Amino acid sequence: MAKNIGLGVLPPEQACSDANCPFHGSLPVRGQVITGKVVSDRMMGTVVVERNYLHFVRKYNRYEKRSSRIHAHNPPCLQAKVGDDVKIAECRPLSKTTTFVVVEVQRL
Repeated sequence: MAKNIGLGVLPPEQACSDANCPFHGSLPVRGQVITGKVVSDRMMGTVVVERNYLHFVRKYNRYEKRSSRIHAHNPPCLQAKVGDDVKIAECRPLSKTTTFVVVEVQRL
């Protein structure tokens, strides 16, 4: 049985035995919730999510495009692939670079 993680996202239909799954394991989520696109899924259990945003430059009174790449844990019950739009939530550090976990996948 999948638990409610409190973000208003539907739990996945598949079950998994991952301890670092927010729905089936014991990983709490807190803090930021970010949406982005998966650009790499070549790591074991981790995806790279790219987030595009606009940054205002006061000197020129204009916006510039910026992007950031965030490593996020990919639970087996969600299985995000390259090209998927995902919602990631902040959690405790899982490794040196991974402090986010995938909580929702919007497949196209």
